[in-house]
Amino acid sequence: MPTYAFRCEGCGRIAEAVRSIGDYVRNPPVFACCAGTMPRYISVAPGLALHNAIASERHYDGLRAQDGTPIDTRAKHRQYMKDRNLTTIDDFSSTWKKAAEQRAQRMEGADTSRALDVADAVARLGG
Repeated sequence: MPTYAFRCEGCGRIAEAVRSIGDYVRNPPVFACCAGTMPRYISVAPGLALHNAIASERHYDGLRAQDGTPIDTRAKHRQYMKDRNLTTIDDFSSTWKKAAEQRAQRMEGADTSRALDVADAVARLGG
């Protein structure tokens, strides 16, 4: 579920609400602080800021799982995923590459299983 953040224009305090999109649209949360009602604050989520992401782990700074577990380093994130039998999309890159190659071969007619299936069907029909 999305996290909606609100920031006080007076003191800079940030309040967050975790709600479904439908719930947020029907009943948006209202937070108040020293400067009155807090306006919505939109920031780049950790991990989505791509600058320096390749050379550092800055995108992990302050990152927490939905259950509140800190996963603010690559090692903590990997261990969290392993402990809960979870995966990320990059774990499937070689699987998808292999499947794409197999699809391309089948489209070119290089699927050996088809030839074996045809030969088996002919043998069964007595041909």
